[in-house]
Parts: sequence; C-alpha cells; structure tokens
Amino acid sequence: MIRRLWGWVAQILAATMFYTCLPISSEWTLDFRGIARVAPLVGVLVGGLVGLLDWGLAQVGMPVLTRSAIAVALWIAITGGLHLDGAMDTADGLAVSDPQRRLQAMSDSATGAFGAIAAIVIVLLKTVALSEIESDRIWILMAVAGWGRWGQLVAIARYLYLKPTGKGAFHKESIRSVWEALPTFLLLVGLSGVLSPVTAIALSVGGTAIALLTGAWLNHKLGGQTGDTYGAIVEWTEALLLCGLTVF
Repeated sequence: MIRRLWGWVAQILAATMFYTCLPISSEWTLDFRGIARVAPLVGVLVGGLVGLLDWGLAQVGMPVLTRSAIAVALWIAITGGLHLDGAMDTADGLAVSDPQRRLQAMSDSATGAFGAIAAIVIVLLKTVALSEIESDRIWILMAVAGWGRWGQLVAIARYLYLKPTGKGAFHKESIRSVWEALPTFLLLVGLSGVLSPVTAIALSVGGTAIALLTGAWLNHKLGGQTGDTYGAIVEWTEALLLCGLTVF
C-alpha cells in the first residue's frame, strides 16, 4: 500500500517537474512515463496557486481587472509558457495552406505572425473573461486548468501521434486507452461540485465538450496530434471555458 501510494506521489512530482517550473529536486529518481495521466492534477495545482495569489491581491483591494492580468501572467510563468508555445506553433502550422508543410512550419523555432496573434488572443480572452468572474475564482481557476489538461490526456489516448520523435512521443507510448482519463474526469466533476449547481454543471459539461471538441478539431485539420497541439488543446480549452463561464 505504501509502495503504491509513493508511486502516485512520484508520478505527480514527475508531472509537476515536466509541466511546470515549480522547484522539484532533480536528485529524486522519477519516472516520467505515463505522467499525462496525472496532468489534470497538475492543472488543479497550478490553478490553485494562481487562485491564491488572486485572493491575496483581492484582500489588499486591487481592482479585479488588474489582478486578473497578474493572475494570467503567473499562470504562464508557472508553466514556463510550455502550453502557450505549443498553441503558437500550432497556429503557425494551421496558417500554412499546404497540409504537407504544416508540421514543418510547426517545427520551426521562429514564431510567425499567426502564432503571435494566437498568443495575444488567448491571453486577452483569459484576462477579460477572468475579470468578469467575481466569485469562486480560486475554484474556477483550479477546475479550468484541470479541464484543459484533461483534454490533452484524451487527445493523447485517442488520436494518432504524427511524429516519430518529439516532446509528446513518450506520452503516446504510455497512454493507450481513453479509459485512463476516467479517474481525473471524476475528480474534476467532483471539484466542480463544490460550486453552485448551475456553475458546476456549466464547468463539467462545458469543460468536457470544449476539451473534446478542441482536440477533435485539431485532429481533423492535421490528421493527428503533436506535442504542440497538446499544448494548444490546454490553452484553448482554458480560454474558451473561462469565456463560457462568464455567462453563468
């Protein structure tokens, strides 16, 4: 039992080291295989840290728009821009009219115009949408960040990986079935349940739908997934889900 518990803890630590810039000791022996299974938990952690900062700024009277902008900036900083970089590269790839050259454009280290535009739009949508949400912000941030990474997990399990190597290749090797996304799905639904019934339903239904549809759309456009599209799924799910929640 203790060995199994440590296995879970070690995998969460490995996922935290891979997906964030949080200080995890490199001296520990960690296995990175299958870390995508617990990526939604890392999202909950990231959202919680951002939410705590937001709560602290609210206590000193900082206006909601200003602290929303700071929260989004911290959101990016904690992840080292990993997912946002993927969204930018994906946008550059999709801008290429020739489907055969899209992967090549996505692999280019130079950011193109469409990648820059995508980053601006994502950050703008998150900031403005978050500024329109005045209550339960910490819970919403935790859930939204979790749903974004849950969509990534489903995409890893469900769709073809388009490159023989790359940052996302080892994820595909370890995640085979969409059923591996069930435990974190139930956790995110439970987390959403601490909010009002309407908000909880909006989070659960909206998070599931946006995460699945974003992955399906990218798969349709590219014929599969890459490490960059995994990041794009995270970013667009977070941004669009926040926008949807402003209605509730």
